[in-house]
Amino acid sequence: MNAAHREQQLDSLAAFLKAAGDPLRLEVLQVLGQNSFGVLELCEIMAMKQSGMSHHLKVLAQAGLVERRREGNSIFYRRRLPPPQAPTERLHAALFEELDGRALDAGTGERLTGVQAQRAAQSRAFFARHADGLPRQQELIAEYDQYAEQACELLDRALASTPAGLALEIGPGDGRFLGPLAARFRRVLALDNSEAMLEQARRRVTGAGLTNVELVCGEWPQDGRRLPKADAVVLNMVLHHLPSPAGALAAAADQLTDGGVLVLADLCRHDQRWAYDACGDFWLGFDEADLVDWAGRAGLALRESLFLAMRNGFQVQVRSFERVSANPGARDGNVRVPSIREQSGNE
Repeated sequence: MNAAHREQQLDSLAAFLKAAGDPLRLEVLQVLGQNSFGVLELCEIMAMKQSGMSHHLKVLAQAGLVERRREGNSIFYRRRLPPPQAPTERLHAALFEELDGRALDAGTGERLTGVQAQRAAQSRAFFARHADGLPRQQELIAEYDQYAEQACELLDRALASTPAGLALEIGPGDGRFLGPLAARFRRVLALDNSEAMLEQARRRVTGAGLTNVELVCGEWPQDGRRLPKADAVVLNMVLHHLPSPAGALAAAADQLTDGGVLVLADLCRHDQRWAYDACGDFWLGFDEADLVDWAGRAGLALRESLFLAMRNGFQVQVRSFERVSANPGARDGNVRVPSIREQSGNE
């Protein structure tokens, strides 16, 4: 290693330590561990002025701890995953692990909940206005039959070792996937925050004579706490509508029985911003590493991944995750959640 390279590494380490040496910036990183947020949202959550927040975000970005990305007409900040082979890689990972293990300040947590509630209200309002025409708009992005078939395939392979007792579908939309679930499970619950969408699902369930399906109106994850534990949780093209994707996956993990499976189909990251207005999308898809990271921190181990090319330039990722037993020794004595890099390697 030559002197210039060594000096560059020391500069990177110094910038990292400077960024991590401020209590407020550490709390910002805690908040960003929950979700991506815009500057104004972070100002509200942290109860500070925009000029101060912008300064702290700039310091964090220069240290490689956060990154910016555009969602529609807004700029959102998110935590950056530890870059492989960087001089700060181990410190970076250890810092996030430590922050994720600590509870947020009560006031900060309350304001964070308020911001997420505002996002949820926007989502409910959209689906109340556009329930009838939404399936046609969504077909411009992803053809249901293609990703649903793959979701069923991943579910069937997971069910070889999972009791087919109770399944929970979050955001069932017009209810098309409830039939396949009803054929595989003794009981199916479907939770949606839009009464208009639930009415469409109700007509489909009644018409198909699905007597083992129950529809519930409520928010995810808040109202999930009153539901029983499930052997499988399904999110089909739902995550990009939710105000807190990381929180939604963490709640899904909590909802699963040990060894239970989460099956998720959603868009890969894209830049087609018309989806905001046409389909009520909150996020422009997701980077594959983000989903694996969020799931891993929630105690979910990646089982399988499939990637499907869809119409109009979209790509869908279909994934299955398994909840690692709270008592690993009861299963094989050596079960653990793989690291982000190990899980990504299974793709």
